[in-house]
Amino acid sequence: MERINRRLMNWASILDEKTKEQAIATSSLPFIYPHLALMPDAHLGKGATVGSVIPTLGAIIPAAVGVDIGCGMIAVKTQFNASELPEDRRSVREAIERAIPLSAGAYNKKIVATALPRIEELAQRAERAGFDPASYAGNWTHQLGTLGSGNHFIEVSLDEEDAVWLFLHSGSRGVGNKIAQHHIKVAASLAKRWWIELPDPDLAYLVEGTDEFNAYTRELRWAQHFALLNREEMMDRVIRQVGEWVGTPVRELERINCHHNFTESEQHFGKRVWVSRKGAIKAAPGDDGLIPGSMGTASYVVRGLGNPVSLNSSPHGAGREYSRSAARRTFSLEQLREAMVGIEYRDTDAFIDEIPAAYKPIDQVMADAADLVEIRHTLRQIVNVKGD
Repeated sequence: MERINRRLMNWASILDEKTKEQAIATSSLPFIYPHLALMPDAHLGKGATVGSVIPTLGAIIPAAVGVDIGCGMIAVKTQFNASELPEDRRSVREAIERAIPLSAGAYNKKIVATALPRIEELAQRAERAGFDPASYAGNWTHQLGTLGSGNHFIEVSLDEEDAVWLFLHSGSRGVGNKIAQHHIKVAASLAKRWWIELPDPDLAYLVEGTDEFNAYTRELRWAQHFALLNREEMMDRVIRQVGEWVGTPVRELERINCHHNFTESEQHFGKRVWVSRKGAIKAAPGDDGLIPGSMGTASYVVRGLGNPVSLNSSPHGAGREYSRSAARRTFSLEQLREAMVGIEYRDTDAFIDEIPAAYKPIDQVMADAADLVEIRHTLRQIVNVKGD
């Protein structure tokens, strides 16, 4: 850990100057308490740094949560060992791709039976929260159980003992994005109306106790729950497809589901604060968490150590070193193929910007996080599914 200034603690050994400047600007806001914690995977984000933990007194910055509210990971440990898996891995990849809509604008054509109770639960939660999700996305019910694109993925992985894990990464999809964008605009409008000077317009905030703040937190919590249930729905479909592939129903030995773009009210350093984790997971003592690398590199099942200076947090992944456009200019399809040797995946140049070399080395990120989490399992992918 490095103390950059009184209000910024840094765990990232790989940190470019622009990201550092962005984090310093955020930490300068007067309601940050006690300090901003920069995780090992930190990289430049919109308004606030991805890979930062931002505790605030009496306010929340919607852009410090981000536009993919509730994005996170889910993993299930199965009863299978690698030796029990069929050699044909392409068939299970294609089966998963048929069962789960991939890519940013791809949604379910019909609502499947497993999704109905979850949709009903979300409808009831929205009613209690006093809003209609359809006002943001008319097809929100068809978004549950869909993956998205970018760094979202579904994987079949093996741990250090060759036990089979099912692992996926996704969030609150289009409806969560629309909710986030709306409240980011509301905060910006209020800042403009009240002549509030900010180091970055995207750091506009909502003040606790106001109607705008209350509306955001109600809808934020709904979107966080949508994201959690979205992952549960997809995992149920993956479990079904993997069971059919192996010829034996999957028996779950463990299930972990955790957010990494979210806000919670927590007690830290003697005060009740809103902790926004933008690209960070909660790592209180005993908390189980998931930290993926990138396609082609290791992922980790971890347990929180409860480091108080980190505000009980840890990194959420490897963190980008190259922007998507820079990765496309720098790397080739052939380099992606070399990085994915031994892993079943869809061979396309659409994934060049997700090449492992575009990310920080996950081994270094985990070394930087040694006082934040302990590693329970190290996973390696054998099947990868992504959306364009």
